[in-house]
Amino acid sequence: QVQLVESGGGLVQAGGSLRLSCAASGRTFSSYAMGWFRQAPGKEREFVAAISWRGINIYYADSVKGRFTISRDNAKNTLYLQMNSLKPDDTAVYFCAAQAGSTWLGSPRFWGQGTQVTVSS
Repeated sequence: QVQLVESGGGLVQAGGSLRLSCAASGRTFSSYAMGWFRQAPGKEREFVAAISWRGINIYYADSVKGRFTISRDNAKNTLYLQMNSLKPDDTAVYFCAAQAGSTWLGSPRFWGQGTQVTVSS
């Protein structure tokens, strides 16, 4: 299995940027398709972005398309989420998730503990 630890969250003003990181350990990171999810207070967890094991296939939720960029560095066992033009609606706990296999199918098995992102207006 793989262990995931997110970092990079914090408080930022609307229009600002943050970069989240997700460090993976355990089984070979490049064996997993990876994704980011978020959960705002009182809301269900929602999909944000995903990337295949070689970074060829990338998917975004419509709400973040054009503002967020998912990437990965398999040599560093790290997943990233660059978040630009942040809005108060982006406030949530952000989780990274891993799914065994090359292609993202939307069914990750492993989750990190989450990192808080707060966007002030």
